[in-house]
Amino acid sequence: MSGAGSKRRKQVSEQEAQAITACQSGDREAFETIVRAYAARAIGAARSIVRETALAEDAAQEAFVRAFRALKRFDTKQPFYPWFYRILKNCCLSLLKRRKRHFAFSTDVEDAPPLEGPGGPANDPADSAARGELKAAVRQGMAQLSDPHREILYLSHFEALAYKEIADCLSIPIGTVMSRLWAARRALRKILEPGMGDHE
Repeated sequence: MSGAGSKRRKQVSEQEAQAITACQSGDREAFETIVRAYAARAIGAARSIVRETALAEDAAQEAFVRAFRALKRFDTKQPFYPWFYRILKNCCLSLLKRRKRHFAFSTDVEDAPPLEGPGGPANDPADSAARGELKAAVRQGMAQLSDPHREILYLSHFEALAYKEIADCLSIPIGTVMSRLWAARRALRKILEPGMGDHE
């Protein structure tokens, strides 16, 4: 399965690179391919920062405009999303500043994949109720984490980004990504530990 996923990701990256190259050559319509591919994802990421759907849509729209204007400087050998995420986050923070609000990274774990990873529990319908309770506990637990810890868990588990992609998104070394992600998971586990026995 990992081979198939890797092949699909490579295909997507090649399609993106072709669309971006066309756009850099003056084809404005080619950018619509990028917008369609990332619109929902951009709004979801923006909502995790600004915490309101309407503001998230405004931030995503502004981010796409900024990305289009800066696209000629983009290196098509690099993945698009980390580069775009930095623009999107800056748009979100600018929007919050204009609205005189503070950055408070949030997550909606209803649609998130399980934090246990490949070694987690099987997808057994009998466990659905317990998983629902666990998701609610994770939501409450993540609300208690620092913004950097919530953000890195979001990028790792919600966006399913690799360490290198997270490093590019946050403009930090891969070593920092690994240590911060480890600390974030440890902090979340510590918060959840008192109730974990109920889900074992």
